[in-house]
Amino acid sequence: MNFQQADFNELSKPTRKRYISVLFFVFLAIGLIYGFTRFGIGANEIEVSSDDETLWGKVSNLFTVSSERNITLDNDPDYSIPKPEKDRWDILILGIRGEDDENAEEAGAMLTDTIMILSYEKTSQKTSLVSIPRDLFVRITNDKTDKINSAYEIGALNNGGISFAKKIFSRITGIYIDNVIVLDFSSFKQIIDDLGGIDVELDKPFMEKQQWGYEFNLPAGINHLDGPTTLYYARSRFSTSDFDRAQRQQKIILAVKDKISELSLLSDPIKTLSILKTIHNNIETDLKLWDAGSLLDLAKEFNNSGDKIRRYLITTENLVYEGHINNLYVLLPQGDNLQGIKNLFQEILQ
Repeated sequence: MNFQQADFNELSKPTRKRYISVLFFVFLAIGLIYGFTRFGIGANEIEVSSDDETLWGKVSNLFTVSSERNITLDNDPDYSIPKPEKDRWDILILGIRGEDDENAEEAGAMLTDTIMILSYEKTSQKTSLVSIPRDLFVRITNDKTDKINSAYEIGALNNGGISFAKKIFSRITGIYIDNVIVLDFSSFKQIIDDLGGIDVELDKPFMEKQQWGYEFNLPAGINHLDGPTTLYYARSRFSTSDFDRAQRQQKIILAVKDKISELSLLSDPIKTLSILKTIHNNIETDLKLWDAGSLLDLAKEFNNSGDKIRRYLITTENLVYEGHINNLYVLLPQGDNLQGIKNLFQEILQ
């Protein structure tokens, strides 16, 4: 399997300052998520029927739930729950619009238009960041199939958003999701500006002609981006695909990590506390992020992640293919089963 990988980022000898820097990378990765998705394309709920004969035959083989077969998530081998791995830590990061978004009612306040899984293998000290497309069509409950970005919403409406998302993403990826982080508001532009901007290197020029009312473009090479420009770069969607946008999201997250590594945030406690407070007030998580001891342990784990962060995008060029069900665009797993996706998550940290 070919992995799309980032360049090596060599780490210095662990120190308390370095732990805090790496910790900020984790926090700000969370903080960026909603900024990436706030103005993204909304997704619609799918009610599947067998009207589309050209595609439904294959889809029904994978997802059909009938009283005769009595297939449930628990006895469907493609959706079996994996066991926890003591040497591996997997964090699901979700970005939602939130109830306060101006387009929340139309687009869906709790649909997760950005989905990433951050994985850390304690023995090999390797880290990976995998983007899952929001249009991936899967079984959500025993009797419901839908796009994967509806999983958190369905759980939240039944008073179990995080726990439900943890289970369904564990079933789909074949790895046990240890923790979930959900962000529904963003101070994205302010955080980037507080950091003094970030540097992003582009292999080729980037251009968005339609979305912003004027021609937004960035040249090839290193670009220093302030908050608003970073948000435009991350949000642009008309001139490129969702897969391209996911790649840009990963690029920006790593640029933030690099910028934080350069700064001595501990020398400016006011700025540090301001950023932490903004993020703290606007995330939902089952991580005990605000316990001082846990924070240091968390930072230390990622600081020990040598080598590099391995990045991967699930796209139509590798693990999924396009289809339409009831005239709605969806992505289906290659081979009409989840084995390829599960293999990815097992192999990316090897």
